[in-house]
Amino acid sequence: MNVIVELEKPLTELEAILRDLKNRQRETQGVDLTPKIRELEEKAQQLRAEIFGNLTPWQRVHMARHPKRPLALDYISRLDDFVELHGDRTYRDDPSIVAGLGVLDGIPVCVIGEQKGRDTKENLYRNFGMPHPEGYRKAQRIMRLAEKFHRPLVTFIDTPGAYPGIGAEERGQSEAIATSLKLLAGLRTPIVVNVTGEGGSGGALAIGLGDHIVMLQHSIYSVASPEPAATILWRDATKAEEAAKRLRLTSDDLFEFGIVDEVIEEPLGGAQRDPEGTIGKVLAADRRAIERLMKLEADTLLDRRYEKYRKLGSHSELVHDRAAR
Repeated sequence: MNVIVELEKPLTELEAILRDLKNRQRETQGVDLTPKIRELEEKAQQLRAEIFGNLTPWQRVHMARHPKRPLALDYISRLDDFVELHGDRTYRDDPSIVAGLGVLDGIPVCVIGEQKGRDTKENLYRNFGMPHPEGYRKAQRIMRLAEKFHRPLVTFIDTPGAYPGIGAEERGQSEAIATSLKLLAGLRTPIVVNVTGEGGSGGALAIGLGDHIVMLQHSIYSVASPEPAATILWRDATKAEEAAKRLRLTSDDLFEFGIVDEVIEEPLGGAQRDPEGTIGKVLAADRRAIERLMKLEADTLLDRRYEKYRKLGSHSELVHDRAAR
């Protein structure tokens, strides 16, 4: 059970009562339920603030995994004239990566998104948003098209990580991720990255190297998901909550570290409370970033991208004076 779904259960029950009262108000003549509705609305708002006002890192992990959270195709479907491209021209099409060409508020763009499913059937089809190497090779096709046609590249990250199965390894999973990173590092066109849900490991980073990184408030971005991190560090997956705390994977931490450039505030209760509003905010942030980046010469863009990533994880060295010993 998703921790957030369980946490918000009292609120969900209260909102169901509210909907029922509002329906009865519309259907019943001569009975004024407005005072009771107003009272319950105030109680729901208070409960919402109590539940979501100060989430722990582990709770935010589950918020990022909420089954009703907007997915990549929800954002992509808001683009005009979107044309999806399929296949890597080597092996097959990978449904966990959606890629193609579209228009963002008048600006022609290329787009790549990691797509999960809403139910079990969809998740099986989309491989739970975990790309195979052919998915990354499809993404590389779009990256090259973006550079060729001088279109900005927009990506949407939402994956637990790249698929770790034997077949994926046999077909060169690590090479596909490494090639994607190399290609993004030198791509001579603006790259705007959106972390909208889970950003897990190299599976996220393979489409995550860019000039401007946007992150939703309750999304996560980390070298590994908490469960495998706990297994690696303590050989105990039940310590995932502790791992989530130590990984510093929340938007607050990553903005502080300079890893992400912009954090989009979510409605109280998460992006799923107002999907359309959240999608609009993200795409508006993308447009602002693209307009700014398109003013730069390609060489300047690459230099700034290089410096951006060289500064991450900077350190200081202490030089000991041997003579003073």
